[in-house]
Amino acid sequence: MSVGGARLGSAENRTLPRRAMMLTTRFVNGAPNWIDVGTSDIDGAISFYGGLFDWRFQSAGPDAGGYGFFQLDGKTAAGGMQTKPEQGPPSWTVYFQTGDAEATAKAAEQAHGSVLMQPMDVMGEGHMAILADKAGVPFGVWQPGRTKGVDVANETGALSWVELYTPDIAAAAWFYHETLGLETAAVPFPGGTYTTVNPAGGGEDSMFGGIVPLAEDPSEDRAYWLPYFEVADTDATAAKAQELGGTVRVPPTDIEGVGRFAKLADPYGARFAVIKSAPQQA
Repeated sequence: MSVGGARLGSAENRTLPRRAMMLTTRFVNGAPNWIDVGTSDIDGAISFYGGLFDWRFQSAGPDAGGYGFFQLDGKTAAGGMQTKPEQGPPSWTVYFQTGDAEATAKAAEQAHGSVLMQPMDVMGEGHMAILADKAGVPFGVWQPGRTKGVDVANETGALSWVELYTPDIAAAAWFYHETLGLETAAVPFPGGTYTTVNPAGGGEDSMFGGIVPLAEDPSEDRAYWLPYFEVADTDATAAKAQELGGTVRVPPTDIEGVGRFAKLADPYGARFAVIKSAPQQA
């Protein structure tokens, strides 16, 4: 794996500046602004994430098809709903802000991606679409309306980083630049580099994620976007996930200068990661 600059197997020898963890709710086009989980058992997922992150679930109403919001101290941290087998296996979807969902969907197609769900209005809250990149990795776009995005990020119990596992970094970087305007940078560390991602013109101070070669991480068997949630204690969270019926895919591991992370899956197979970030350095 890799988070904030270290790959599995030699994480203890690799360092990335703490400033890379910069996902916030000051959303700009291209940055993640929403996340949700599609699951085969929404009641079970509510119980699992409630026990793990102290989230509480609030229905979006009778017209929302069972969709609802996971809230942390009254602030929306994520969304979720029950999905059918034909919609794919349980998984988390990362959404990126766009000023025009229609134009972004067209850009994705022109960049040799695909549109899995056509742009649509969501009850006046905004416009969304589900797209896929050149490698077939699904992701969402959200054009804000009344709902700008999640209410909380980069805090305990909230989204703090995202990471793309892909068979071809160069192809992925090109696709997301053409589709969302994202920029990438190669950050050096002992033994290699880590490809970081930021919105157009944002530079290092707006990094929100990274891109990792799928072949270099033995814990991963498919290309996808992996969300990371901030926690107060990685070891305790991993143990709690197992107690609640989840799986520890990669045990708690330290990354110098970044923090201690673990890769988990909920009881229904949706993959995610948690991290206790290292203290901010002056």
